[in-house]
Amino acid sequence: MSFAPAPILETDRLILRAPIAEDFEAYAAWAADEEVMRHIGGAQSRPVAWRGLCSVVGAWQIRGFSMFSLLEKSTGRWVGRLGPWQPEGWPGSEVGWALNRDCWGKGYAREGAAACMDYVFDVLGWAEAIHTIEPENTASQAVAKALGSTLKGPAKMPPPYEDSKAEIWSQTRDAWIGRRGR
Repeated sequence: MSFAPAPILETDRLILRAPIAEDFEAYAAWAADEEVMRHIGGAQSRPVAWRGLCSVVGAWQIRGFSMFSLLEKSTGRWVGRLGPWQPEGWPGSEVGWALNRDCWGKGYAREGAAACMDYVFDVLGWAEAIHTIEPENTASQAVAKALGSTLKGPAKMPPPYEDSKAEIWSQTRDAWIGRRGR
């Protein structure tokens, strides 16, 4: 099966595009930050970060969608990853986000995730989007709430994440379109 090239999404302040090799230095620094990675599996060494980036890139080829590299429009700087995610065994079709620590509190996660919600519902045709969020990650819970998602309960995560505590936040395509129409 052949997929169309990955789209480029733009918001007022952000550019979302498929990851490229030149993203690796910023990606590796992001993945090495203990605080950034606290709720998504812990800090990673450069070799593990490389495999993670390649996994995201490979998902574009295999699934036809994956996480985007998130760039600050004003600077072109890589500031995180964000977007659709559905690895084998995942508890649903997810729109997820994780940003550089210096970008927290700027509204980038909500802004980028809203663009991705439009993309997964309008282009990919998803009926529902989930967000898997650790119970202690109140910042991501606030983003999910701002998007209109609601807590559905505990997530059953696949190996090697089966011991992770995660909750499912979600909303349907119809609910998203209804909110967008207001």
